[in-house]
This record gives sequence, structure tokens and C-alpha cells, in this order.
Amino acid sequence: MGKSYYYFSLLHIQVRIMKVLLSLLLVTITSYPALAVETAPAMVDSGNTAWLLISAALVMLMTPGLAFFYAGMVNRKNVVSTLLQNYVALAIVGIVWVTIGYSLAFSEGNGFIGGFSFFMLDGLTNTLYNTDTKVPHYAFMAFQMMFAAITPALITGAIAERVHFKAWVC
Repeated sequence: MGKSYYYFSLLHIQVRIMKVLLSLLLVTITSYPALAVETAPAMVDSGNTAWLLISAALVMLMTPGLAFFYAGMVNRKNVVSTLLQNYVALAIVGIVWVTIGYSLAFSEGNGFIGGFSFFMLDGLTNTLYNTDTKVPHYAFMAFQMMFAAITPALITGAIAERVHFKAWVC
């Protein structure tokens, strides 16, 4: 097997992973408001919401682009580790953001940090994040989650070839 086949198979795997992640993101965003028990749904601006979701998807696609960029700058033996660091950053930050991060960043709390009113996205039914933009909380949460996920992926560029994957995760 040649070098080009190795990179093609990595690209093929990454495309499949991104398709699965994007479909899970879209299913998650579209299914939660449908499960709400509220009687009067809020008026959602479809244009603002669509643009926010497209922007979130584009930022999510920046993560594999960043992974390939960093993987192209490291030695051959560190390529897989660099790719994994970026994908694991997307996965770990996504889970942490949904469980506690969104609540600490955007719920009511003291002057320094938010509270726990949105813990595990509790209380985000058919409510709008902002009445001016008329964007649902779930769309705004997904948009902010993508920026929270790409931040540690950017940091992996500073530690490429200096930190092993196992040490980076722990």
C-alpha cells in the first residue's frame, strides 16, 4: 500500500465521521423542540435560525480541516495522534458543553459564572434565546458549542509533537 492510499483512507474515514457527527447534530437540534410539552410555541425566525445552524455546521467542518492542517505539519509518526487530538477535542467538549458548559455560560447566576438552571439542557423547551433575534435555545447552544469545541483543537497546534495523545486526554 502506498502513501497516497494511506492518506485517502484517512480522508475517507474522516468524511464518514463528519457525516455521522453532522447528522447527529441535526437530529438532536430538530428532535428536542418536537418533544416539548409547551402548548404555545414561540415564533421562531426561520432565516436567523437557518443561518445560525449553517454557521455552526461550517465551524464544525473547520475541525477536520484544522486536523489535516496540523497533521501536514508534523512528522509522519505523529500524524494519527494529531488527527485524534482534534477529533477527541470535538467529542469531549461537545459532551461537557451539553452537560454543564452551556448552563455555566448562559444561565442566570452571580456576576462571575452562571448557575445550574440549564444543567443537561434542562429547561430549554420551546424557549427563545433572544426575543429580538427569535433564535431557539438549542440552535444557539449548538452554535456556541462548535466554537467551544474548536478552541482546544486550536490549542493542539501549539502542542503538536510535544505531547502524546494519552497525556493530552488525561
